[in-house]
Parts: sequence; structure tokens; C-alpha cells
Amino acid sequence: MKNRLKVARAEHNLSQAELAEKVGVSRQTINSIETGRYIPSTTLALKLARAFAMATEDIFQLEDTD
Repeated sequence: MKNRLKVARAEHNLSQAELAEKVGVSRQTINSIETGRYIPSTTLALKLARAFAMATEDIFQLEDTD
């Protein structure tokens, strides 16, 4: 899964710690999502999208496997 989380966070001038606090996870979780080491749950993906007032699909995309 690809994501634009780091870009969205930068556009909103938020640190990893600030975003983590907004959605109720650790800064390390945000870092792991941004680097592709962790795929968030549906609930967390929706919370992240809500934090940026964006659609979930604007942040997370499935990678083509063809």
C-alpha cells in the first residue's frame, strides 16, 4: 500500500508527534506508516483522513500488482 501521509502532514504543518496525538497513536506508529513498514487498520486510516479533512483514498492507495 502506498501513502501520501508524510506529504499531507507537511502540507498541514504537523509534526509526527502532533498528528499522533490527534489520532491517538504513538509517533513511532506515524513514522512506520510513512515509511511503509506498517499498514494502518481501517479505523486508523479513517482517523488520519479525518484529521486532514481528506478522503481516505487521497492518502492511501493500493499498489498495482499487475
